[in-house]
Amino acid sequence: MREAEEFIGNIQIRENMKKNRILIIAAHPDDELLGCGATIAMYTSSKDNIVHSIILCEGESMRSQDGNAKQSAMKKAAKVLGIESVECIGLPDQHLDSVPIVEIITPIEKVVADFQPNIIYVHSGADINKDHKIVFDAALVALRPKNVFIEEIYSFYIASATEWGYPRTFNPDTWVGFDKEVMQKKLDAFACYETELCDYPHPRSLMAIENLAKTMGNQCCMDYAEVFETIRRVDRWAR
Repeated sequence: MREAEEFIGNIQIRENMKKNRILIIAAHPDDELLGCGATIAMYTSSKDNIVHSIILCEGESMRSQDGNAKQSAMKKAAKVLGIESVECIGLPDQHLDSVPIVEIITPIEKVVADFQPNIIYVHSGADINKDHKIVFDAALVALRPKNVFIEEIYSFYIASATEWGYPRTFNPDTWVGFDKEVMQKKLDAFACYETELCDYPHPRSLMAIENLAKTMGNQCCMDYAEVFETIRRVDRWAR
């Protein structure tokens, strides 16, 4: 990524994206790349950044009964985006409402304590998918301000989950712009999940995913963008 040429956060220019430890918290395989795949790719373009993702649910879904295929796709997609490591907890897909919340909070807390990220991306609590909402709620507990190394927490937008929720309360305040090359990385990563690909004009078709990035980017006079809602941002000048 070219320093000082990408727009982020209310059209403010971030001078660089170096020396960060970024954690992605997602419910299902493919959520992390749909929500912030391009942003991940820009972080990993600098060897100084480390990106780790935790996936709470196992690979089997309502659309695919082949959990091994999903696990394989998850690893391939992570490699495309340059993610350092992916940890899959293996909780039941689409059944997180049957799991005690502490069993969702605890693995997130462990990863946070071990990895000590300063920037975190997680689901929006406004999504239609109940697993997403539960992971968001669990993450808020695990990411309480007692973790003083955490500086920024953002929720991401997932096609066919965020816009289909009601009431529509996702209000982005941060736009991360990127170029065609990064857009292609995101599409290549999602293409690894063959069972999740849909035909256009479904929001999870490759063309629709690119169209969404164009729409988000055009909102702030950019070619492509991913959008985020700030959950918490802390500048610790003093404790």
